[in-house]
Amino acid sequence: MKKQIITSTRAPAPVGPYQQAVRTGNLIFTAGQIPINPATNEVLTGSIEDQTRQVIENLKALLEAAGSSLERVVKTTVFLRDMNDFQKMNSVYAAYFQAETAPARSTVQVARLPRDVAVEIEAVAEV
Repeated sequence: MKKQIITSTRAPAPVGPYQQAVRTGNLIFTAGQIPINPATNEVLTGSIEDQTRQVIENLKALLEAAGSSLERVVKTTVFLRDMNDFQKMNSVYAAYFQAETAPARSTVQVARLPRDVAVEIEAVAEV
């Protein structure tokens, strides 16, 4: 299988030697997305709910650029700066991923995230 690089101007540009997303076979692997507004390239510094919403919108843009969608996500990994934000993050997450068809998920607290954001999410989806 040959890998295909996926890019979108509707998601933040990479700031290092990595891709926004990669497709191989019928799977898409996204880079971890943080709450950067792709139009301004500025970090969203609002609430955990606002940050989670921006992160998922960035993921959505990448998946759509690859010919997929949030509905086709099979696995996410959520990185939180503070596990006390879990319920607030989860309430926004649940608005995008309905319980009956939600992907598998891991959520972990980390010591620090890029640009000192509160949340980062990566996803694996089917095309």
